[in-house]
Amino acid sequence: MITYGLIGHPLTHSFSQRYFTGKFDREGIVDSRYELFDMPDVATALPDLLQRPDLHGLNVTIPHKQAVLPYLDRLDASAEKVGAVNVIKVEADGTRTGYNSDYYGFRQSLEAWLAALSRTTANLQALVLGTGGASKAVVAALSDLSIPYKAVSRTKTPDNLSYDELPAVIDQYTLLINCSPVGTYPKVDEAPALPYDQLTDRHLLYDLVYNPAETRFMQLGQERGAATMNGYQMLVLQAEKAWAIWQG
Repeated sequence: MITYGLIGHPLTHSFSQRYFTGKFDREGIVDSRYELFDMPDVATALPDLLQRPDLHGLNVTIPHKQAVLPYLDRLDASAEKVGAVNVIKVEADGTRTGYNSDYYGFRQSLEAWLAALSRTTANLQALVLGTGGASKAVVAALSDLSIPYKAVSRTKTPDNLSYDELPAVIDQYTLLINCSPVGTYPKVDEAPALPYDQLTDRHLLYDLVYNPAETRFMQLGQERGAATMNGYQMLVLQAEKAWAIWQG
């Protein structure tokens, strides 16, 4: 039996396990299984896991997307670009290569969404809400799409805006991307601290959160006429990219 899996902590719920288990059933892939490896510390658990002869690949989620780097033999260009790994492929010779499929998932889903809305990247500027690991793939994709962006965090830095500064600039940034976990189930009544009353039908709100399917962030945007999208399609695209990497 070929084993794939997800490492992270905590793994209270897993899109990846549900998705790949369903994929194996739908496509008649009978020689593979997908397991969860809750791993508080990669240093004590990952080396042994990587020695399993049945292990062909891993997904990596928070907080380990950078912590896994010392355990890899090489990085694909996608991982080098982002500076984080969310897919590990165990090669036939036992060496390990790190990839970032979040980049592909976000970029492809954003491009498809803009096309469906008949919008282009021209004159589009983005605010990236949150500066954690999830934001790394987003800003790499925005850079490659030539979409200027500013990161937003609770604390002002030379490179970031603070949430307190947004009322003065929100009209200049029409693409708002929530890369924070704010609004994720079960805290469904929470939303990033934006001046929602200043949003218009020119604004586009992309939430990387997928549970719930319609977050408070999205609801507040819709009330002002903004178009909204959740992170589900990004997850599907990144999962299929991971599968293609493992089979390549």
